[in-house]
Amino acid sequence: MGNPTVKKDLIGIFDSGVGGLSVLKEIRRLMPQASLFYVADQAHVPYGKRSLEEISGFSFAITRFLIEQGAAIIVVACNTASAAALQELRAAFPETLFVGMEPAVKPASQHTHNGIVGVLATPATFQGRLYNTLVERFAQDVRILTDNLPGLVEEIESGRLDSPETRRILETAIRPMVAEGADTLVLGCTHFPFVLPLIREIAGPSVEVIDPAPAIARRTAYLAREHSILMDGGSQAALTFATSGDAARFSQTIQELLSIQTPAQPLDWSADKQKIHLRGPKHA
Repeated sequence: MGNPTVKKDLIGIFDSGVGGLSVLKEIRRLMPQASLFYVADQAHVPYGKRSLEEISGFSFAITRFLIEQGAAIIVVACNTASAAALQELRAAFPETLFVGMEPAVKPASQHTHNGIVGVLATPATFQGRLYNTLVERFAQDVRILTDNLPGLVEEIESGRLDSPETRRILETAIRPMVAEGADTLVLGCTHFPFVLPLIREIAGPSVEVIDPAPAIARRTAYLAREHSILMDGGSQAALTFATSGDAARFSQTIQELLSIQTPAQPLDWSADKQKIHLRGPKHA
């Protein structure tokens, strides 16, 4: 990527739902001065069951919306959307800086002691070129075990972080991996860090669990410094949340997951799903 001339001062972050809040949390920790605008496309969650073409269409529409809001950097805080659209987004919007998610196959391959790694991700992530390229480049000598944890994203979206069903889904995926010798687990979906304590409990203390959110935040902070973005936000940095789903419910979820009390703005999709826009009055 070149060195685009950036005049905007906002970091846009988007995901199919609440998962990307795990990335936003890390970005806020590293960059408290940054103004952030988070979009949750909860009208279409989960992305993992959809076609890559459909996910790409959603990603392009949300990207255009965030650029209109003033985003200089856009964090595609969704492994599925990154797999479906990240390369195309960079090509289509060369003046915007993008940070995408990718399953941490490379660090897992470097950390594993016995060469057996488990990857937890959505079906669409496993189907994407990005994941397959990572495996080809960095995991030729590693045995990769995979599971797409059907139903887990929906449990997390509903706030059921330690429900019997959440525990069952995780045990069904993780216990066979550990039994086959996996000593490293990769979280390949931004929703999954919200059940990290349960994942660690099931996997046991001898298994390393890699959460990519801190690395994504570091990359975002690096780009902001490199391009002199967001240096003057100070205490006035804005924090905006919007959803294409139930705004009241999303506001409650933000408070539960991040301890932030703020009203989420409602978003509407156009009839042809090509455009997304704010509905109703804006909140400060």
